[in-house]
Amino acid sequence: MRFDVITLFPELFAPFLSTGVTRRAYESGQVQVRLWNPRDFSEGSYRRVDDRPFGGGPGMVMMAEPLALCLEAIRAERAVTENAPVPVVLFSPIGQPLNHSLVEDWADSAGAVLLCGRYEGVDQRFIDAHVDCQISLGDFVLSGGEIAAMALIDAVTRLQPGVLNDEGSHQLDSFNPALDGLLDCPAYTRPESWRGMSVPAEMLSGHHAEIERWRREQRLALTLLRRPELLDAARANGRLTPRDEAFLAAKAADISPKP
Repeated sequence: MRFDVITLFPELFAPFLSTGVTRRAYESGQVQVRLWNPRDFSEGSYRRVDDRPFGGGPGMVMMAEPLALCLEAIRAERAVTENAPVPVVLFSPIGQPLNHSLVEDWADSAGAVLLCGRYEGVDQRFIDAHVDCQISLGDFVLSGGEIAAMALIDAVTRLQPGVLNDEGSHQLDSFNPALDGLLDCPAYTRPESWRGMSVPAEMLSGHHAEIERWRREQRLALTLLRRPELLDAARANGRLTPRDEAFLAAKAADISPKP
């Protein structure tokens, strides 16, 4: 798997690629990350990559030509070793929200070219000609696409075989189908009592069935409280049992405002 990242600030990626549990995947080449600066493909001594928008207005717009030349260089290099072209992704507020399902799709892919926009955006002609899909981290605006690119790469990398120390660790993540798309439950570790707060008795019982029942109920309760729309999706997919529904009904009655 290989990601080619088009960014005006490649130095932002150095600590990201050299720390944490995913570092081994980058250093070994299991997940390749190649950084490309469009300034290297611009003309003139100033290496200009942006200009004022037609029609006026604040800010600057990334120019199409340096991006196109950069993309051509990426495709030429990939053609030497890769069997098929990969999509060009732009991180943008109008893009598809990044979620676990989308991450799983990317985890089974050959990678992508990730375009990190800056300033007021990218010349629409480049987008129309070359961008295959757009992705958003959420309903807010960042200074550039680098943080979004790191989020996608990290989420995809940790799903690759052998990257995490515990191969089954990501199966217990929030949103994972193994948890029926629910939020994960709270976690506890030593000591059993900390500043007057104790670990729930169920977690200390040693009774595996009781522990799993408690975890299931905690996932259901937390999802009901924080992300109830995930329960609707779980119902639509037939992932909630009659026991789950009975627990949720009782919990909903507990948290409903009393007249």
